[in-house]
Parts: sequence; C-alpha cells; structure tokens
Amino acid sequence: MNKFLTRVATGFVFVAVLLAAILYNNISFGVLFALITCLAVNEFCNLVHSYKKTSFSTAIAVVGGMYLFFAFFMMDKVKEPLMLFIPYLILIVYNFIRELYKKEGSHLDNFAYFALSQLYAALPFALLNVLTGIGEKEYNYIMPLSIFIFLWCSDSGAYCVGSCIGKHRLFERISPKKSWEGSIGGGVVALIAAYVISLYYPTFSAPVWMGMAAVVVFTGTWGDLIESCMKREMGIKDSGNILPGHGGVLDRFDSALLAIPSVVIYFYLLEAFNAL
Repeated sequence: MNKFLTRVATGFVFVAVLLAAILYNNISFGVLFALITCLAVNEFCNLVHSYKKTSFSTAIAVVGGMYLFFAFFMMDKVKEPLMLFIPYLILIVYNFIRELYKKEGSHLDNFAYFALSQLYAALPFALLNVLTGIGEKEYNYIMPLSIFIFLWCSDSGAYCVGSCIGKHRLFERISPKKSWEGSIGGGVVALIAAYVISLYYPTFSAPVWMGMAAVVVFTGTWGDLIESCMKREMGIKDSGNILPGHGGVLDRFDSALLAIPSVVIYFYLLEAFNAL
C-alpha cells in the first residue's frame, strides 16, 4: 500500500510540475527540460558505465546534452542560428580526440556510447524546442504538451483495455505484459484526445492532430520497448531511482524519446507536401 501511495504521489507531483512549466512560459519550459536533459544524459552514462565499464566522460556528455538543448532553444532568437552549434561540434570533436589519448577501456565502446548519450538521451528533448515554434510565431505550448497528453492517454487506455481483455501479446520477448488489445485501446483513446484538442486549438485540422496522435502512439510504444530491451540486456528493472515508485528519468520519458523526433519528422513532411 505504501508503494502504491508513493507511486501515486510521485506521479501527481511529476505531472503537476510538467504542466506548470510547459503552460507558464517558454523560460520555465526551457529550464525544466534543460534539467531533464541533464538528468537523462547523466542517468544513461551511469547505466552504461556500470554495464560496459566504459570510461568516457559523463561530465562532457552532460554538458554537451545541455548545450544541445540550449542551442535549439535559442535558434529562433538569433540571426545566425547555425552558429549556435559551433561550440557543440567543437565539444564533440574534442571528446573524440581526447579518447585517443586514454589507455583504459575500449575506445570503440567509449565512442559509441558517448554518441548514443547525445542521440538517445539529449537530442529528443532538444527537439521539443522545434515543436514549440510550429504553427505559431511565438511559444506554442500545446505542441510539446500534446505529445505528453497523447502518451498519457495511450498508456491509460492500454492499461485499462489490456487488463480487461488483453490476450494476445504484443512483444512477449521484451515486454510480456503488453497486449495488442491494450495497444489498440490506448491508440483509440489518444485519437479521441486529439480530436478534442482540435476543437480547442484549431491551428491544425482534426486529421492533422489525429495523425500526430497516431505517430505518438506507434513510436511511443516502440520507444517503451527499446528502453525495456536495453534494461533487459543490462539486467536491471529501473534506469534509476530519482522518481520514487517510477524509477528513473529514462523510465518516465522512454516513450517520448522516440515519439518527439518522430513528430518533428511528421510535421516537416506535412509542411513539405503543403498538407498543413
């Protein structure tokens, strides 16, 4: 019972902080997700160091991830946005050269997992800044918020439907509890949420919002499975313990890590084909 109450309390605080930061203004949004980026990269590095005994610098990875978020955050506020990425590229180059002069550990593992810390744990959060500029000239909070709404609706719907009628396993080798019935049910709930959002935020049509929800549901499910696959290989249950009852930051955002870049691709493709 205590574990359940702890999980509920943590979940409530987590959602409240996330909503408050996104809804208040772009500064609070940036501060929160810069912190989340820092925690996610640090958590990923710690997991890899424990599992593979790698020796690349966690500090450089964290600084790189936070700077990447900052660069995307400032892109629409400067005249030459690409110049923002020069320090980040210098840091990446420096890290790879630095590895050459180290004698301990596997250089190949260090190269690969450092790069993964940026691509997997940092880049998705940085891309949230791209979404805040879609559809509006100023900070458009509904875009990043809608991703989390769709994920929450999908998870809740999948749990309810899967608990009641779930029989056919979705990916039993990696996640024995997920079912096709639950996934479909969660997808339907997310599509309903997308239609409701379209009524209050007509920046995009209902089909565009519902298409976004479908992208979030599909790729979010894969994102969850990818993190489960990594944890299973590492032989761990949770990626961390920073969120009592919920595990680590990567556990909490596993679905979003694949959904966010997928939604960015979705909107850029719609724009390219003049479908917005």
